Amino acid sequence: MLRAEPTLATLSADPAEPMLRIEPTEPMLRIEPTDPTLRIEPAEPIERIESSDHNDSLDVTRPSWPRRFSGMEPVVARQMWRTLEPYHGMIYFVPEGPAAYAAVGITDTRDGYFASRAAPMGAVPAEVVIATFFNFCPDLVRRTVPRCWDLATPSAVLGARLSAADAALRRLLGDDISSPSMKTAAALAQEAATAPLSVSGRPLYAGHASLPWPSEPHLVLWHAITLLREYRGDGHVAELTVEGISGCEALVTHAAAGDVPKNVLLASRAWTASDWHAAEDRLRARGWLDAAGAFTASGQAMRARVEERTDALAITPWEHLGEEDCGRLRSLVRPWSKGIVEGGGLVGLGGR
Repeated sequence: MLRAEPTLATLSADPAEPMLRIEPTEPMLRIEPTDPTLRIEPAEPIERIESSDHNDSLDVTRPSWPRRFSGMEPVVARQMWRTLEPYHGMIYFVPEGPAAYAAVGITDTRDGYFASRAAPMGAVPAEVVIATFFNFCPDLVRRTVPRCWDLATPSAVLGARLSAADAALRRLLGDDISSPSMKTAAALAQEAATAPLSVSGRPLYAGHASLPWPSEPHLVLWHAITLLREYRGDGHVAELTVEGISGCEALVTHAAAGDVPKNVLLASRAWTASDWHAAEDRLRARGWLDAAGAFTASGQAMRARVEERTDALAITPWEHLGEEDCGRLRSLVRPWSKGIVEGGGLVGLGGR
C-alpha cells in the first residue's frame, strides 16, 4: 500500500525474465510485465512546445493530438507509475547524486536525499518534511532539516540534483538519450504532466510544479515523471490520512502485506521497536492485524481500498493523455526502466 515511500527492492519482470533483486535497504520499484499488445507506433506529426511565461524555452517536440478524456479505469494510473518510476527513482541510488550534493556542501547521503526532495518547496522546516514525506521517524528528519539549508540553498541543491540526473541517465542509457523515441516519450510525459491538475492538497507536487522545465528531452522526461509520481504520492498520503493511518502504521501495513521485511522498514525509516509494536497494537485494535502481525480480511480490504482510491486520485493526467498514448509511453519507457535496473541504477547509495 505504501506508495509514497516504499522501501524494498524487489523488481517484478516478465515471467520469461529472471527475477531481479536490489539491495534490501532500497525502495520497492516494480516494472510491469511486457504487454505484447503494446507497440511503439511511428511518430505522429510534431509541433514545437511553447514555453510558458515563467519557464525556460523547451527544446523538445511533441505529437499533435486532440484532447481526450476517456473515463479510463483508475488502475491505469498504477500501471503507469510502476513502469515509469525507475526512470525517476534512480536519482536516489546512483553515485552521481551524492557526488553532486557534496559539490554544493552536503556530504551525508541521507542529508542529500531529504534536501534534494524537499528543495522544490524551499528552505522548509523539519515539520513540513515530516508531514509530506509522511513515514519517516520525525527524529531522523530533524537531524537533517533545517541544518541542510545552512550547508546549501534549495536552489543549489536543485541544480545539483538535475546535474546528477543528467549524468546518470547518460551513463545508464547511452545513445538512447538522443534518440527519436526519447523525444516522443518526453513529449508524451510532458503532455500528461501539464494536464490541468490542481495543486490543492498536494504540497510535494506543487513544489515540483513550480520549477522550470529542463530543455533536453531525457531531462524533460525525468522531470515529467517526477511531477507525476509526486502527484500520485500526495494523493496516497491523503488517503492514508483519511483512513486514520499514521506514518509508522503505514509501514506496518506494508510489512503485513509481505512486500517489505520489517527490519528493512525499521532501519530505513528509523522507527524504534517500541514505536513499531505500538503501531501494531493500534492496527490490531481496529481489526486489521492478527496476533502474528499479518493482515486480517478486514485489513486486506482496507489496503485494497486505499490503493484503489490512490489510483482514482492519480488518474487525471492519464485521462488527459488518453489510453492509446498511455500505452505508447509505457512501451517507450519500459526498456529504459529495465535498463536502469539491470545497469545498477537502483542499487546502493540512496536513503530512500
